[in-house]
Amino acid sequence: MENEMKLEIKSKSSNEAFARVTVAAFASQLDPTFEELADIKTAVSEAVTNSIIHGYENKKGIIHINCKLYEKTIEIEVIDYGKGIENVDIAKQPLYTSKPELERSGMGFTIMESFMDEMKVDSIIGMGTKVFMKKNIGEGL
Repeated sequence: MENEMKLEIKSKSSNEAFARVTVAAFASQLDPTFEELADIKTAVSEAVTNSIIHGYENKKGIIHINCKLYEKTIEIEVIDYGKGIENVDIAKQPLYTSKPELERSGMGFTIMESFMDEMKVDSIIGMGTKVFMKKNIGEGL
């Protein structure tokens, strides 16, 4: 591992943009393309938004974001201690949403999977959710 960053934010929607930009700034050490940086920002945005809306259901809580840089890879964990996901496989299906009244698209996990090279979700009811994402930088060259 070459470098590591840990960020702790309150589960407020106003912090989503801060988290996205902070992770992107950290990832910039790997000299990513504009597209790779946009992919990382979008995936982080989706993960943080999921924690706020679904994990904490707009209640107060803390979201931890851990990032590790390797030679040409960034690993990102977005962790909440909210209500957890009952069935991760169902939650990962495109267009599935547990909050249809909020007109959510149900594409958060799908977007994360398509923009990152690897994505895993671990969740325990009543304890929270951890989203692990990995992006290889410079492979498209």
